[in-house]
Amino acid sequence: MHYALCIMKTLLVIFGPTGVGKTALAIDVAKRLQTEIVNADSRQIYRELPIGTAAPTEEEQKLVKHRFVGNRSITEDYNAGMYEREALSVISELHKQHDTVVLTGGSMMYIDAVCKGLDELPAVSEATRAKVQQQYREGGIEWLQQEVQKSDPEYYAIVDRQNPQRLIHAIEITRQAGVPYSALRSGKKAQRDFRIVQVGLYRQREELYRRIDQRVLDMMRQGLEEEARLVYPLRGINSLNTVGYKEMFDYFDGNTTLEEAIALIQQHSRNYAKRQMTWWKTPRGGNSEQLTADSDIHWFDATTVKTEDILNLI
Repeated sequence: MHYALCIMKTLLVIFGPTGVGKTALAIDVAKRLQTEIVNADSRQIYRELPIGTAAPTEEEQKLVKHRFVGNRSITEDYNAGMYEREALSVISELHKQHDTVVLTGGSMMYIDAVCKGLDELPAVSEATRAKVQQQYREGGIEWLQQEVQKSDPEYYAIVDRQNPQRLIHAIEITRQAGVPYSALRSGKKAQRDFRIVQVGLYRQREELYRRIDQRVLDMMRQGLEEEARLVYPLRGINSLNTVGYKEMFDYFDGNTTLEEAIALIQQHSRNYAKRQMTWWKTPRGGNSEQLTADSDIHWFDATTVKTEDILNLI
């Protein structure tokens, strides 16, 4: 009697803070594996924002096929739950052709959605939602920030504090459940029918921040101001409530100078990178205890990692 040998497919996940160097490494790895890349960035999915989101260029996408890059419009609503369903479907289809699929990006919730699954959260009543919206209208984003900091300091340490939708969501869930939102993020992993290999990239903080500052200047040279002007009439929608565009909109409104707007984009990008590092407990400087703190993640210094190092994990 002959038995079919069942070999589990692999999802290779490459992540790290903004500006660390994920894209180049992921492309090189995918080329070597002759596979495709599933993108995990909550803003690079929007076709109108390629410059400000540092989306893979046309040349990079010719080297390796990318999924979830420029496949939606900023006018469409999208969230991590939708991404989880769609990404799992795409990964399943790709696994029919490839033993290994590469997933890369910097959106913490999107990566967790695929690797761990999203927690079941209580439904928010209309009364709770209306009350939070009223307080937001009266107190602005400063009230949201103070409320989350007070009611859920653990989540406050990692949330994008300039994103009112994230803050509102946390407040609504906390009030509805009667416990902090972070307490409901169980961390229990959903069962997947593929093997997951997680690779985290890091750099020395000073070097990472220099790269981020330079990348913002490169974006300006590539036409970020013109890109922002094209979407400026839609500045109130949630997809544009993100670093790079909010600061440019303030400049267009006459609230800042161009130089101030650029400096703020750099600062807010660095702040976002810090939150990403906090979320993943990114090692600083290669401390051995930090490197082994999470056995599910293989950490590599982005300045010295080689493609072979990643391939040897598969």
